[in-house]
Order: sequence, then structure tokens, then C-alpha cells
Amino acid sequence: MATAVAIAAPAALAETPADTLVVAAQIDDIISLDPGQSFEFSGQDVVKNLYDRLVDFDPLDLDAGIKPSLAESWEVSEDGKTITLTMREGVKFHSGNPVRAEDAAWSLQRAVKLNKSPAFILNQFGFTPENVDQQVTFEGNRLILKLDQPYAQSFVLNCLASEIGSVIDKETVMAHVEGDDLGNAWLSTNDAGSGPFTLAAWKPNEAVQLAAYADYWQGAPAMQRVIVRNVQESSAQRLLLEQGDIDVARNLTPTDVEGIAGNDKLKVVDEMRGRILYMGLSQKDPLLSRPEVVQAMKHLVDYAGIEGSFLKGQWKTHQNFLPAGYLGASDENPWSHDIEKARKILTDAGITSGTVKTVVRDIPEYVNVAQTLQAAMSQVGLTLEIQQMTGAQVLDAYRARQVPIFIGEWGPDYADPNTNASTFAYNPNNADDAKLSQLAWRNSWAVPDEMNKATIAATLEGDTDKRVQMYLDIQSQYREIAPIIPMFQKIEQSAMQKNVQHWTTGGSVSSIMYRQVTKE
Repeated sequence: MATAVAIAAPAALAETPADTLVVAAQIDDIISLDPGQSFEFSGQDVVKNLYDRLVDFDPLDLDAGIKPSLAESWEVSEDGKTITLTMREGVKFHSGNPVRAEDAAWSLQRAVKLNKSPAFILNQFGFTPENVDQQVTFEGNRLILKLDQPYAQSFVLNCLASEIGSVIDKETVMAHVEGDDLGNAWLSTNDAGSGPFTLAAWKPNEAVQLAAYADYWQGAPAMQRVIVRNVQESSAQRLLLEQGDIDVARNLTPTDVEGIAGNDKLKVVDEMRGRILYMGLSQKDPLLSRPEVVQAMKHLVDYAGIEGSFLKGQWKTHQNFLPAGYLGASDENPWSHDIEKARKILTDAGITSGTVKTVVRDIPEYVNVAQTLQAAMSQVGLTLEIQQMTGAQVLDAYRARQVPIFIGEWGPDYADPNTNASTFAYNPNNADDAKLSQLAWRNSWAVPDEMNKATIAATLEGDTDKRVQMYLDIQSQYREIAPIIPMFQKIEQSAMQKNVQHWTTGGSVSSIMYRQVTKE
């Protein structure tokens, strides 16, 4: 545990200390390090390493499925509505307090009552601030979860493996409660976990420092310290890497990745991530709401050309809403760049002209995709007028259903296929005043009732093979009709010193893990 203090940036060195991992990354998105609140990519990277969860998985061996963590075993009742998890004995928090079923129950109760952004992951099982004390309980060393429906075991366990499922030291946090905040203010800048690292320091927009927890129950990390420096520019990260001042650079552009290719002291590790770059076509727009236009737009995207140029090495064509690596992911990519096919679809429908005005976030990848699309649309008589705005401006407009063509990313919230199915292929209420967060709602798409029902049914299917097929079927139907078009899946390129070993950013379904990293 530690209060937030200033961290001095390391002086320029020929190389970093052997027991310290120094990372340069864009971490200005961190708002809080409270597992009940943290919902930004960089914050979750930190939380992943400070806390353990009841269950876990190896992101590099997903076929192995969910594995025990703080819960050494679990069983499901005959009616499928109660899951009982037996806690591992002998594990201690960073404070020295024992990890108990009581802590696990309180952690889940607290997350629901705190009701911050990630709370919906647990709310899906019928937990509310009013009933969670009755639905999440403990007896001795057993944690008991009473669900409102017999959900698929894989769905429940995948959600428990997400960061909001982190088990928190109740006694330590309760000593720092302010009013009715359940310790949120204190826990935003401190840790109360049992994970492989403790929080040594965090200074917003500057750096995070982690210290190895020597008594970690799975064995102490090889690195005694991990320092993550906030370095926004790719060129600055590259320079620090080439000088030996950092071990890893996480945000190099394709140009800078190519620039270090001849450096025999460095290497690049590619890892498929879960983020999807997609194009949303608002069904409020009179032109984009035409089914023929939706179909034509799928053939106006130059997938191969974009993948091979300004997205080179960092995005891969992927035309399905479930990322590769997820249960039920599809590898079918049926759409190709075909101007003549798009033109025929439109002319057969009597569409020979039309104008769409849209806004795009002012970052190169999105603007370049929009401009490439603009050029293709012009070849079939359609005009795309683009206005660039900040990310906040675009998101505000998008959440208000006011962006005709949205180009941006979606990152899964937890490691279960429902995380994307429930936003791309589910919209129970398409009214403007519903104010939902699903992408289908943001694009004003009234999802067919059959698809809504299929998405819900997939969360209840206990047979994993059948569940996989259900998601394949949903995606097949989705590809035919949906106006929200997945285009590419993220490949994270981490550039690093050659002596860094066992680095992983967490694959497509998890966050970064520092415990196994070593230096040769």
C-alpha cells in the first residue's frame, strides 16, 4: 500500500537495472485504481497486477479455459442458479491479513453498491445494491452466489475473471472509508490486494511504480520494480528505447516500428488484442438507413489496402464482432473491396447520388480510414463530408445518436463473448429516450427481435459447444444485415530490448501481466 507520491523520471542510462522493468506507454487515461471503478485500458493494466480474482485464465492458452485462483474449486447447484466457490487457504493480502471468503463476498457486494462504470458486469446476474447482500454471501471459507437465472457457467466465471472481480482486503479498506464512499477515495490511489505487485507510487499523467510482493502465493515476481512512464509521442518512446533508458515501448507507430527493424539490440513482439475497429452507419440517416447502402458500404472499404498501408502491422482484417481469441469467434471475412459490386447494388436500388455529413475523431488512423472511404464513395456517386473533432466531442455526439458514420474502436469489457454480442447485436429499446450504451442503440439500429432473443439465450446455454455455435449463428445473421460493420482487429506491437523475455500484453482477452517477465 502507498499514497500517491511524485516519481522522479529515471536519468538517462546505458541500460536499466537488471531487477527493474521500465515501460513507456500512454497512460494518461488512468482515472482511478479502485477495481470497482477502474475501466480504462491503462488503469486495468495496473489493477491486474495488484489484485487476484477468484478465477483466472491464461490468455496465451485459452483452450485450457478458466482455472482456479483465489477460489481453488467451485460447484453449481442442480438448478444452475447457485455457484459455491471454495477459497484457497493460506493466501495473504499485502497488509498481511488473510484472504477470506468474507473479503471476496464484500468485494463483490461493494462493487455493486459503488455502482461505477464496470458494475454492469455483475448486475447482469440480477445483483442490485438493494439485494446484493442477500445474493452474495459466505459461509466459512465458501463464497455463495445466488443468480437470478441459470446462466452458462462459462459466462459467470468469465465475468468473475475480469478486474471488477478483484478480491479486496476488507479490513484495510474499511479503515479508510470516508462517509458512504466504501473506501473509494482512498482506494483510487492505494492498493489493498493480494496480487504479485504492490502499488509503490502513482502520479497521474506521469508514472506508475509497482514493487514486487515477496510473499505472493504463486511465487515472487522476477522484477523487483516496474516503472511505467507516461510518454505520449511515438518518436519520444522510440528515442528512449534506442538510448536504453526504457525496456519496452508500447505505442510506436508503424513508421517507428519499421525504423527500429535494423537495430540488433531491439525486437518487436506482436500480439492480437481484443479491440475492433468498426464503422457504424446511423439508421437515422435517410441514406444510410437503406439496406442497399449498408450492403454497398461493406464493399467500399478497402480492407487489404488499408491493412497494408497506414494500419500496417497493427491491425488485421476482421469482419466479425467477436475478436479472434474469444469463445465463438468467427474467422469468416466475406466482404472485399469491390467498387463495381457496390455500384451495382446501389444502381439496382435506384441510388445514384447522395450526401452524408459526419464527424471523425482527430487521430490519424480514424481520419485516414474516413478519407479512404470518402474516395471510394465518390466513385459510386456518394459524397462524404468529414469534419474532424476531439475524441470527447465525437463521443458525446455518438452517445446522443448524432453521428451518421462513426469510425472508432470497441474494446471488450470482460472475457466472455456476451461482452460484444450484447452491444453489437442487442438493442431492447430503440427509442431516443432509452439512453442505452449499446452500439446498436447508438447507431439507432432496431435489432430484430430474433437476434435479441438469440443473444440472451446464448448467455443461458450451459453446453459450451452449443454456446459456440449460437455465437457463430448470430454473427452469420449479423454480417448479412447489421449496419455496424467490424473491419479490423488490433495487433499490439511492443518494441523492447532483446533481453526482455516472457512479455505479454494479455492477448485478446486480458490485461498486461508483469509477474512472469524476466531479463536475460
